[in-house]
Amino acid sequence: MARTALTREEVLETAAELVRRHGPAALTMRRLAAELGTAVTSIYWHVGNRESLLDALVRRTVEEMGALRPAGRTPAERILSVAGTLRRELRARPHLIAMVHERGLTERMFLPAQQALVHEVHAAGLRGAQAADAVRAVQYQVVGFLLVERNRERAPAQSPGEGELWDPATAPDDPPLARALARPADPERLFLLSVRALVTALLAPEDGAGGPG
Repeated sequence: MARTALTREEVLETAAELVRRHGPAALTMRRLAAELGTAVTSIYWHVGNRESLLDALVRRTVEEMGALRPAGRTPAERILSVAGTLRRELRARPHLIAMVHERGLTERMFLPAQQALVHEVHAAGLRGAQAADAVRAVQYQVVGFLLVERNRERAPAQSPGEGELWDPATAPDDPPLARALARPADPERLFLLSVRALVTALLAPEDGAGGPG
């Protein structure tokens, strides 16, 4: 017997989970109804047709991406927290993010993160074009790093791999470097390292600022 108690939010959450696990193509009204244990007509009553459902999922994703809350004692720490949260949220829902992009809402989705970054670069003393460059540099770093991560995760097995290419015996001038490059990369550590270096450079006073002309 089909269930009768169903909410729009439950429909959207189940649909979003289907997309997260299997991609948009897996989201059919029949499969969604089976997941929810209800009739297809009940799905239509709550969210309309499939296109309306996809539009609702996109709007929901944009709203969720707007819930960024910086953490930390200094502007630099809070910028790092925004960058880290943004990367995690983008990684958690690649199919939904792709749907947002296809509907031309990518810039709208990134706006809350940009606004949070603007607040922090202002707190660090940056203004105008310099502040804008800092905001975009952090955003591009996050997105670019994520693209590299996904490319490495989806790439076929490499032969020879890094472990074979970086044999310490072939790098006698710096064996520790060769051993380090032969080990698998640690994306979390590299992300923090790269973003921290970028933020430190962006917030550093310009050489000669306030000095004699």
